[in-house]
Amino acid sequence: MTSSSTGKTFPIASAGQKIRRVWQLYVLMSLPFLYLIVFKYVPMYGALIAFKDFVVTRGIWGSEWVGLKHFERFVHSYEFVKVIKNTLVLNFYNLAAGFSFPILLALSLNYIRVRWFKKTVQMITYAPHFISTVVMVGLMFELLDPRNGLINNILQAFGFGTVDFMGNPDYFKSIYVWSNIWQSAGFNCIIFLAALSSIDPSLHEAAVMDGASQRQRVWHIDLPGILPVAVILLILNMGYMLDVGYEKVLLMQNPLNLRTSEVIDTYVYKVGLVSQAMNYSYSAAIGLFKSIIGFILIITVNQIAKKANQASLW
Repeated sequence: MTSSSTGKTFPIASAGQKIRRVWQLYVLMSLPFLYLIVFKYVPMYGALIAFKDFVVTRGIWGSEWVGLKHFERFVHSYEFVKVIKNTLVLNFYNLAAGFSFPILLALSLNYIRVRWFKKTVQMITYAPHFISTVVMVGLMFELLDPRNGLINNILQAFGFGTVDFMGNPDYFKSIYVWSNIWQSAGFNCIIFLAALSSIDPSLHEAAVMDGASQRQRVWHIDLPGILPVAVILLILNMGYMLDVGYEKVLLMQNPLNLRTSEVIDTYVYKVGLVSQAMNYSYSAAIGLFKSIIGFILIITVNQIAKKANQASLW
């Protein structure tokens, strides 16, 4: 019981009563919470094999403990420099080239006043996101085919020779990045459109009254308004700096472009599942190494954002 200044007493609700009062919210919260536990935290137990010489018949606890043996093996391996370099270059290239496109698209759509044209552009730019990775790579092979591909047919029509785009290792990163921008820019701009819609319209009204041009309104109102969202997304992207995702890279790989297309994820897939040795401990150690580096990067960038008085994750 608690008392007020009027002398009246009011009962204090117990924790059980509070839960019963809004039990529907707790039920809704339990589903994503259960997902996190089952698919994110429980699998952490399997990370132990990175520190063991894992043998399936012995199980995780029965396998021999070897400490940092597999981490040292990866760091001193012949492939280490190549896969780290390819992964970082591909990610930085993708971030530098692709991060601004959703922002530019969102700003452009925000100022379009013809409703049917705006919705048409949105549909056209969003649609590639729903194309599967396998279909996307298949389209790329068809378009870039050195004999019958549309791109090479256009080059030949202008008097140029054919180019084996998929077989040239120097073209691999550009093909990967720009096809990824085409596929994801429209869908990613939804976040920035939502941020733009939250900007107070009175700011634009005041700017128009003061004679500000559209470019000045974009620079002084829209960009500062979406900057916190952009910083948060940048911090999250830094956490995935070593996580390219092996599906698209693996489908685009061939013996001719392997020099620039071998990244950490495809290397882990090959040593862990494709090779005859099927070295689960070694591949788990590489995956854990990648996660630790990503964790360090996301903390570092978050601290830099805080010191620069920008939005941060915590």
